Amino acid sequence: MLGLQIAFKDYRFDLGIWGSEWVGLKHFKNFFNSYQFKRLMLNTIGISLYSLIMGFWPPILLAISLNYCGNKFLRKSVQMITYLPHFVSTVLWVGIATQIMSINGIVNSVIRLLGGTAIEFLNKPQYFNTIYVFSGVLQNFGYGAIIYLAALTEINPELYEAAIIDGASILKRIWYIDLPSIVPTAVIMLILRTSNILSVGFEKVYLLQNPLNISASDVISTYVYNIGLLNMQYSFSTAIGFMQSFISLFLVVIVNKISEKLTESSLF
Repeated sequence: MLGLQIAFKDYRFDLGIWGSEWVGLKHFKNFFNSYQFKRLMLNTIGISLYSLIMGFWPPILLAISLNYCGNKFLRKSVQMITYLPHFVSTVLWVGIATQIMSINGIVNSVIRLLGGTAIEFLNKPQYFNTIYVFSGVLQNFGYGAIIYLAALTEINPELYEAAIIDGASILKRIWYIDLPSIVPTAVIMLILRTSNILSVGFEKVYLLQNPLNISASDVISTYVYNIGLLNMQYSFSTAIGFMQSFISLFLVVIVNKISEKLTESSLF
């Protein structure tokens, strides 16, 4: 926390944190007035919202499907296959995605087979968000289902027995028993993910980034890396990080209040 004061100073190595000149909101104003600000915010928020929408429901669907799977061997096999990508390093996962989406990769091979023209997906800004988001969904949805599976195991079995006696189909049991039971868990997960709207992961974005797609792939985290570490503007980069944290806290409080009003479930 003491290090946050660098955001309000012109930090110099020779003077240290305490001896550096106090400049107030100078670095915040410089960032807000910079020509990159609009692009960085739009790219970061766009990728985050896309990831939130596309990554929120697959773990729920997988957890419910596994919950109703009667074949123990099949259930365990699916769990292992879907959990495994989460433990693969980001570098390796990006390498796999790059090979699949390359000009000679599987996707372009299928496109050629169907009579189409190969597309350089990794060099086209309009495809960057989709590649980033869906590679993340495939990597993490299996691991994310663990939380919802845990919530489903807490449901009283007598509810299912009563529903079956009343003639409720599987879809009706899912709609009237499973989904209402995991709403509190889903709300908490939504609130936690909301706090990361301005914190798009650095590693995967940086690894997928190249000069041809940078108009879509340049986000706050990569900008902070370039401006803070490579150009050694520590005060400026700290100010941007402080802004991210402040906005994230504000979003968590707002979403938590809305959730408390609408669903009576909240994080605090």
